[in-house]
Amino acid sequence: MAASRDFIRGRVTVTTSSARPVGEQDKPTATKDTYLYFAYGSNMSSERLRVRTPSATSLGRARLPGYTLRWHKLGRDGSGKCDIEPSDAPGTAVWGVLYEIDRAERDGLDAAEGLGIGYDEHTVRVEADTVVREAVTYMARPDKIDPALRPLDWYKAHVMRGATEHGLPDEYARRIAAVPVGEPAM
Repeated sequence: MAASRDFIRGRVTVTTSSARPVGEQDKPTATKDTYLYFAYGSNMSSERLRVRTPSATSLGRARLPGYTLRWHKLGRDGSGKCDIEPSDAPGTAVWGVLYEIDRAERDGLDAAEGLGIGYDEHTVRVEADTVVREAVTYMARPDKIDPALRPLDWYKAHVMRGATEHGLPDEYARRIAAVPVGEPAM
């Protein structure tokens, strides 16, 4: 795995061999004025994401092989937020939604996600239909991970809403639904 990092912005580029083309060569959809974003948590909900990036257009569900979904990222409210983590376990994958977003809105999404504070930005290769595409996504910074954290019910509801809206596989949606929620901090 090769990686490069922009420490000021918290951006990381990761290339993995586990996400090679599954039927066709890469076909970038983004233009010079847009970028592709892989949402796997609450931003899968189009309603939630469009509050942050009004131009967001869903390109459909996508799969990120070699990763697992975790709920261990420390949120500003002290609860668990979604994160993805590499996994060597056979068949592991994170399902999410591939969006095309205007580049002019990127700083707003970076700020909402806490780029460089809570999350770092990564470039990943996701499978969308029969095409592998490069997209940016966010991964928790190591100092913001706590395996004991649980999501609050409102946050988990956003994740479930996005999973249902975009037709993520039933088994995957059932695993999301089974995640226990925590109590709000007093």
